[in-house]
Amino acid sequence: MTTPWNRRSFLAGIGAASLAAAVSRPAHATPTATLDEARVISHLTHRYHGWPTLARRANGELLVVCSGGRETHVCPFGRVELMRSKDEGRTWSWPEVVIDGPIDDRDAGIVETAKGTLLVTTFTSLAYEPILQKAEQAGNWDAAKLSRWQAAHHRIDAAQRQAALGVWMKRSTDGGVNWSGTYDCLVDSPHGPVQLADGRLLYAGKDLWREPHRVGVCESKDDGQTWSWLAEIPPRDGDDHEQYHELHAVETADGRIIVHVRNHNAKNSGETLQSESSDGGETWSAPHAIGVWGLPSHLLRLRDDRLVMSYGHRRAPLGNQARLSDDHGRTWSEPLLLSADGTSGDLGYPSTVQLTDGSLLTVWYESLRASPFAQLRQVHWNLS
Repeated sequence: MTTPWNRRSFLAGIGAASLAAAVSRPAHATPTATLDEARVISHLTHRYHGWPTLARRANGELLVVCSGGRETHVCPFGRVELMRSKDEGRTWSWPEVVIDGPIDDRDAGIVETAKGTLLVTTFTSLAYEPILQKAEQAGNWDAAKLSRWQAAHHRIDAAQRQAALGVWMKRSTDGGVNWSGTYDCLVDSPHGPVQLADGRLLYAGKDLWREPHRVGVCESKDDGQTWSWLAEIPPRDGDDHEQYHELHAVETADGRIIVHVRNHNAKNSGETLQSESSDGGETWSAPHAIGVWGLPSHLLRLRDDRLVMSYGHRRAPLGNQARLSDDHGRTWSEPLLLSADGTSGDLGYPSTVQLTDGSLLTVWYESLRASPFAQLRQVHWNLS
């Protein structure tokens, strides 16, 4: 079923004053769009899926990775799963496990490089430990659940668990048939690195587990085999860089690089901030507001050089939104609602690709009313 955008209800005036103040000139009018009905694409509906990334290969194959195999938002069972579509998202393959370490493997990113190499990213976490400790002390879990968590937790000892914390990448040069071992990629962000026109790969993110938790960009000049630090993104006056999270980058048609930043500082809390570089990522502007409440953002450059940002929206209307820029990210349109039927804030992390016919496909994760386990959903949409 195709639904015209103008039949969706949205209070376009909300935040208009703050938006006008936040950008150098008024945002462009919202483009019109039509959306097919959103649908679940997860096969393992008895498992929780989170924080996906969608990518399109040069041969047209679509790949989506996520943190699967989970019981809930925070647990010790997370692993990186990959699904494939050879028919533009109409059907998806059974998930294959790419990374399954001894602690929780979380946000999953994927990119195909200019040489056809696949890079998959994740970060590991021990955030489940205090939950397990509290349950052991309270004695209020059923025996089977407690046994599962303890068995997963004690696969390795405490020192090994600390050593397993990191920001990780795997690499495949044969389309994902075989994968390298995991290796340190210096930073993490949900959707991973991006390919630049000069052949470099750029990874905008945060060093999660090493002081001083730098926020910025690293680069690879050898097709993702090794990474080196390039530049920090300076904090805005009055901001704490520790409150910057979940970055994503895109190279614009006019040769700039834009990075979006999830902001938790008091000023513009819950908004996406934007930083720019005009020298290939060597130096960056301080992040600034663009009038967008919602996060984190995924950035895509369309074939006509417009930019699309997709992001989760965890207040009414609960769901996922997109905005377009036709001036290389200097201003952004009013929002398009990709979904608005969320039942909780446990949703989002949308990413978008452009299909062969120019239409768009967006995938995100979402806790649904009918299931205790978050699922992957997608929507196919057209701009007109």
